[in-house]
Amino acid sequence: MPFDVSRFSDRRIEWYASLGSTMTRAAELARQGCAAGTVVGADEQTAGIGRQGHRWHSETETGLYVSIVLRLPMHAGDLPLLMLMLGLAAQEAIVEASGLAADLRWPNDVLIRGKKCAGILAQLEGEAIIAGIGINVGHTSFPAEIAALATSLAIEGARVKREDLLAGLLDAIDQHSNILEEQGAEAILRMFTRASSYAEGRRVRVDKDGATIEGITCGLDESGFLVVREDNGKETTILAGGVRPA
Repeated sequence: MPFDVSRFSDRRIEWYASLGSTMTRAAELARQGCAAGTVVGADEQTAGIGRQGHRWHSETETGLYVSIVLRLPMHAGDLPLLMLMLGLAAQEAIVEASGLAADLRWPNDVLIRGKKCAGILAQLEGEAIIAGIGINVGHTSFPAEIAALATSLAIEGARVKREDLLAGLLDAIDQHSNILEEQGAEAILRMFTRASSYAEGRRVRVDKDGATIEGITCGLDESGFLVVREDNGKETTILAGGVRPA
């Protein structure tokens, strides 16, 4: 059913029945000087943006597809850390709304039973940050090319209203933004390491610079990048996604 915006009266929310990409519209609003916390959402995206230019599957009225304008004292070098913060917030909101156990796969995926149920993007737009979050809520199936990799809260047995999930997500983002501002990067790094089975001690395969490496994850560096110790003992810092269990 269509999203009920009426319960969100404390912030600006633009909601569309159909939109190309919430990220694109949120960036426009940021350039126009909209307030921090402004949300752009859609029941359907026709050109949803996923990681590394992939499209985000945005079935009508089944997922939570939102982009949020944040105004935090951060710069381009802080984006990896910001992604971790947003992942923690999304994980918390999903767990609280659904009661399901959720994992974090560095840097931007929320998993349930090893399958992706949510993804996160962040980009700078002038002095603002656009946080794009897609969560699979009511999907009962996925296209063949992603069916083995994706899941939804409904498939995992949870009935969740998108409105409840958005309310929890916005609260969690506010709380984790405060932690980042008041306690600094180290607090977020510690929290992510505790919340993610991928951050430390996990054997993974990583696509990097046209090659594939395997090794054991051995934590995050001070910028939020993943460090992998290869079998030859070499430690490699992973700057982008593509991390999978080996």
